[in-house]
Amino acid sequence: MMEMPEVSVVIAAYNAADTIERAIQSALAQRDVAVEILVVDDFSTDETRAVVASLVEPEVQLIALNRNLGPGGARNAGFAAARGKWIAVLDSDDTIRPDRLRRLVDLAEREDAAVAVDNLDVLTLDGRVERMFAEDLLARTPYLTLADFIDSNLIFQSTHNFGYMKPMFRRAFLEENQLAFDTALRIGEDYLLLASTLAAGGKCVVAPEVGYTYHIREGSISRVLHPHHVDAMLAGDGRFLARFELEGADAAAQRRRTRNLEETRAFLALIQHLKNRSFGPALKVALGDPVALRHLKMPIAARWRRLTAPSSHRTMAAPRAAPSPSTAQDLALKNKG
Repeated sequence: MMEMPEVSVVIAAYNAADTIERAIQSALAQRDVAVEILVVDDFSTDETRAVVASLVEPEVQLIALNRNLGPGGARNAGFAAARGKWIAVLDSDDTIRPDRLRRLVDLAEREDAAVAVDNLDVLTLDGRVERMFAEDLLARTPYLTLADFIDSNLIFQSTHNFGYMKPMFRRAFLEENQLAFDTALRIGEDYLLLASTLAAGGKCVVAPEVGYTYHIREGSISRVLHPHHVDAMLAGDGRFLARFELEGADAAAQRRRTRNLEETRAFLALIQHLKNRSFGPALKVALGDPVALRHLKMPIAARWRRLTAPSSHRTMAAPRAAPSPSTAQDLALKNKG
């Protein structure tokens, strides 16, 4: 019988037959820590389930959903089944380094933290590896505050987006505070869970070392940001604010985020009207939110250049700020289920 795991690694998978074994093997390779690996298949239409079922490792458990729940719902199913003291999130097309979980657990236990995060590498399509954050930046940020986390997740603005970090959560803290992924969100559900954990009083420690690797791959599907996605994020933030009463720097950061999302929604509406050559509605949007237009003048110029490019290059991917211009587009192209 497998020993009680110290860390449960939850992998939500959707049509990930070509990458899921690599992700699982990286979790199995963890040193000096007992793990269980919970692969939640989100009603895939490819061979994902067959690939996972073919692995005979006792640490690997397949949870096969009978309908697609999206990344948040799939991860919630994995979190509910987890037995470990800690729960680590791993995407089905990514990998973790062999020393990652031991290092994060030791840091979190030493600091009595509810969450631990670390640095990331990005493996690009041409084989280059780019560091997500400078180690000296994270060394100066031993703890991630709610205000800093919110401010790092402003669309088109953030220089360092901490939303890319893949957290390891203390399971007891999540259960005691009834925290889970917001299943109404298909974009931004991971942001909201970490924000809620911080708002509930959870301490988040930051390891400057790299432990997680994003893999950019051919054939990834663009996650296009539409106005209804922004509306969903605003609604999710509304549920967040209904539960947590923010004060001081946290409240100020949230006001900036709300305004940023409203500006983003106006920007997306403007771009759609311009694409459709609907200049009357475009003017109405411009007059209705001139502050957003001034704030987004550089993205508008960049997006306008894309509008004049061939149609095959016109997809607008979800604009989570990336560590460098060369990786921003590639990161947005990752399909996370």
